[in-house]
Amino acid sequence: MPTAMTVALAAGLLTAMAPTARAAAGATLPFTSVEAESATTTGTKIGPDHTQGTLASEASGRQAVRLNSGQRVEFTAPRAANALNVAYSVPDGQSGSLNVYVNGTRLAKTIAVTSKYSYVDTGWIAGARTHHFYDNARLLLGQNVQAGDKVALEATNAQVTVDVADFEQVAGAASQPAGSVSVTSKGADPSGQGDSTQAFRDAIASAQGGVVWIPPGEYRLTSSLSGVQNVTLQGAGSWHSVVRSSRFIDQSSSSGGVHIKDFAVIGEVTERVDSNPDNFVNGSLGPNSSVSGMWLQHLKVGLWLMGNNDNLVVENNRFLDMTADGLNLNGNARGVKVRGNFLRNQGDDALAMWSLNAPDVSSSFESNTITQPNLANGIAIYGGTDITVRNNLISDTNALGSGIAISNQKFMDPFHPLSGTITVDGNTLVRTGAMNPNWNHPMGALRVDSYDSAIEAQVKITNTTITDSPYSAFEFVSGGGRGLAARNVTVDGATVRNTGTVVVQAETQGAATFRNVTATGVGAAGVYNCPYPANSGPFTLTDGGGNSGWSSTWSDCSTWPQPGQSNPDPDPARNLAKGRPATATGSQDVYTPGKAVDGDANSYWESGNNAFPQSLTIDLGSSEAVRRLVLKLPPSSAWGARTQTVTVLGSTDGSNFSTVVGATGYRFDPATGNTVTVALPGGTALRHLRLSVSANTGWPAGQFSEVEAYPTS
Repeated sequence: MPTAMTVALAAGLLTAMAPTARAAAGATLPFTSVEAESATTTGTKIGPDHTQGTLASEASGRQAVRLNSGQRVEFTAPRAANALNVAYSVPDGQSGSLNVYVNGTRLAKTIAVTSKYSYVDTGWIAGARTHHFYDNARLLLGQNVQAGDKVALEATNAQVTVDVADFEQVAGAASQPAGSVSVTSKGADPSGQGDSTQAFRDAIASAQGGVVWIPPGEYRLTSSLSGVQNVTLQGAGSWHSVVRSSRFIDQSSSSGGVHIKDFAVIGEVTERVDSNPDNFVNGSLGPNSSVSGMWLQHLKVGLWLMGNNDNLVVENNRFLDMTADGLNLNGNARGVKVRGNFLRNQGDDALAMWSLNAPDVSSSFESNTITQPNLANGIAIYGGTDITVRNNLISDTNALGSGIAISNQKFMDPFHPLSGTITVDGNTLVRTGAMNPNWNHPMGALRVDSYDSAIEAQVKITNTTITDSPYSAFEFVSGGGRGLAARNVTVDGATVRNTGTVVVQAETQGAATFRNVTATGVGAAGVYNCPYPANSGPFTLTDGGGNSGWSSTWSDCSTWPQPGQSNPDPDPARNLAKGRPATATGSQDVYTPGKAVDGDANSYWESGNNAFPQSLTIDLGSSEAVRRLVLKLPPSSAWGARTQTVTVLGSTDGSNFSTVVGATGYRFDPATGNTVTVALPGGTALRHLRLSVSANTGWPAGQFSEVEAYPTS
């Protein structure tokens, strides 16, 4: 997967891998994120924590670093970059700054930090507490840093909790398109001091059928634009052209043909007031319009779309720090495509379709990366016909939120329930699902909810990856408590790893067929099947074949399984390394580290060539007593015999490694299955297993098709 696809999901850099035949989930991003907890710091690491209302629970990876004034966190730049965006939090009512150091030299520029846009209260939403603790701030460094350079942030005048840093190589400002109408030619003030509202209106009126150019600079608008149609609004790039406006476009209709691209709209919304149109776009852009390359921040909602938006494309944008939704298709959306966007720290559903007044039809959310919605779902589909949710990467949902919700919750009438085929395909969910304080029980990573009416649509959930859900993987519920049926559901092809409680949480009558769903690290039991109200009818799980790892059923419907409760080891001789996260100092072509722990001896990891030593590191998830390693190469006789010199190292924290078995030559011979066994000393306990290869007589690289770790000798 390209480096641009790397996102911050866990300590350090976590790359979301997909099966070879499928595109990786999530957006292709122009930046690389690094978690603060993986960096060097003089501060204090906080988390992990999933408790509503805590700083750690809203952080990426549920962990962050707290800096008192004078303390710092130092990142290793993962790529060439000239710009930095930092997700942070400061205590309510405070502000301060972050000094920036590059390779030990302090820059003249600082990053201002403030609580102004944080600590949002929505008392009218049942179950809500003060939330939205984090904010984002960005800085053009004024110089280039290279991969491996050290970039440090130092808190001044405030306690600052640093969550994640985004490293980006920002291109220079684009040039004005020929024939375009510049807003400065109509009197717009690029210093941000004067009111440029009328200049923008005049430029739009003059450029019908053409382009309005927003040159580099900062422009202040004091009221919204309307009557926008048949025009392109284009900036020099979202780091260069900035519009300061909390209500950019507000119009109920448009003839369409509106194209908005390549600038930033940054608002001053500090609270959520649902009656105010404090949105980048409120209403309609009209048919055949597009929004691309935008940086949207500090608004209530990015796009709240009503009326005719047929065939709208919203792609390759950043949505940061909204107090409510990132984007909501509020009925009547036909053929809308929302794809390739990055959304962080939304105050409600990050992406939603809500079929109010008229159904959303044949619209899709595809290949978006969503992290840290702090009061609702990553993606929510409330009604609609023939909807697609595909190849999205969603992480770290908080209270009242699943990673994906497919729901008939109407909120108000006239509502149009789910109908036709709802396609949920190729999505990856990491640490999603949360405790619902209103229900006093958890919400699953992926939820099908017959809240106000039975599910009659065909719901097809395919090729799903669910990792580290704090509670369940798949939930079937009638959230209104009436026991309405959730049926016509097929789950085909899913990998579930380390779910806190159960794989399937069935709380209402209905039916679903499961095929090819494999689970490892199940916290309590495979299935919780306890429809509510009692005697309302069964939930029927049909085994379509190919399922494994979740055959047990929670036996007591009077209690809720708790994470890790009643989790006896079903196989004391299990392979501790299978399916675990694997990283390496390098890899060759498609021979990536995960191939060494995928359970397939015919696939393999190969390090970079001619660059010994090379190492492969596997995170076993927790400290384990490991007594034996089995190292394999593909069994084919085409793999000639060879000797690899391997050192075994172990660590409990992923940072400090010690030698477990010194450098030893191990003979791999196809005549004996290309397999070797390494006995580890008694008393060996490690979480992070590292194999360092310093020589290979058969190829100038480290090679393993499987690395297996066992608790028995």
